[in-house]
Amino acid sequence: MSSRTSTAPFSRAVVSAMRKLYPEALADSSWDNTGLLLEAPFDPIRRQMNSVLLTVDLTKAVVDEAIERNDSIVVAYHPIIFKGLKSLTLANSQQQSLLRLAAEGITVYSPHTAIDAAPGGLGDWLADIITGTPATAPRQESSEAFPPSQPSEDDPFVEPQRPIYLLQHHPSQAGLQDADLKLASTAHTRTAIRPLNLPPHPNAGMGRIVRFETPQPLASLIERVGRGLGNPKGFPIAIPQGAQIADISISSVGICAGSGGSLFAGLDVDLLFTGELSHHEALAAIEKGQCVITLFHSNSERGFLHSVLRQQLLEAVKEEWEVLRKQERMRGVGEEMLEALEDEYVGVEVSERDRDPYGIVVSKFAE
Repeated sequence: MSSRTSTAPFSRAVVSAMRKLYPEALADSSWDNTGLLLEAPFDPIRRQMNSVLLTVDLTKAVVDEAIERNDSIVVAYHPIIFKGLKSLTLANSQQQSLLRLAAEGITVYSPHTAIDAAPGGLGDWLADIITGTPATAPRQESSEAFPPSQPSEDDPFVEPQRPIYLLQHHPSQAGLQDADLKLASTAHTRTAIRPLNLPPHPNAGMGRIVRFETPQPLASLIERVGRGLGNPKGFPIAIPQGAQIADISISSVGICAGSGGSLFAGLDVDLLFTGELSHHEALAAIEKGQCVITLFHSNSERGFLHSVLRQQLLEAVKEEWEVLRKQERMRGVGEEMLEALEDEYVGVEVSERDRDPYGIVVSKFAE
């Protein structure tokens, strides 16, 4: 007689909590692949911790992290599986990651565009940032780009300093103080760029359009983005040729996490705020008089895990775990499963190794 195979009860509680927070019906099923992507069998002999690891991308480094932490489930915002698989082999790096996780008993769930479209989800979080105001005075940096006593390049008796290029990745959101930005404190209205006709979820839809009651200086919006995203070393911006940032005011903003090109097509707003936009899309925008702020793809998404999803999921999983434990006890389970149900601990953490593949190389001069 074969024994019944199931996933870890804690992982089931996490999947249930995610589906209630961000229903899969909100996702764009025409191309996206959200939901339970890997359901790892439960092995009571080497039971995982009752912990969740949040990440944007499920890379080898994050897989190593989840295995080292002994997590029960990884909630990966981006699906690691987009197309149908004809085989699962170790030759493919992504399939290798899935096989390693399955062997360790670690499940994988992906919410992706369900989070994008949900009211209060990723789109609204970015809208909150663009409509916020700084709550504390910014730290004053030196106005000098280089040391004051640079030798002349024409001086044959002084060896010129050579530049050193330092790779700077987008900062982790873990240390970001909520007090740095008063979210959504500027008067405005907001709507979805592509609304979803789902009565149970009013105001759901892909992307957001923010319209300010009073035009905002572009310089102020840049500061809000910097503060809301953890003060990165820099991010790309495009403005019409001949214009100056200090002279530009913004009345409306189109917002899309990740890649906004297709969603922004034909959108009549002053500023496009997204993770990435192609060269030709950005060029077309500034030719129309629009401005563009991009953050690199996943840098427009990762802060949501720290700022919103971690605590939100922790509270939801605690409730689901209590319900599931009672239900499983009532229907009767074996001693090995009962031991797993006795564990009250619930943990949700954000990956420390997840990061966008792109960083910014910053030029400094050697002393």
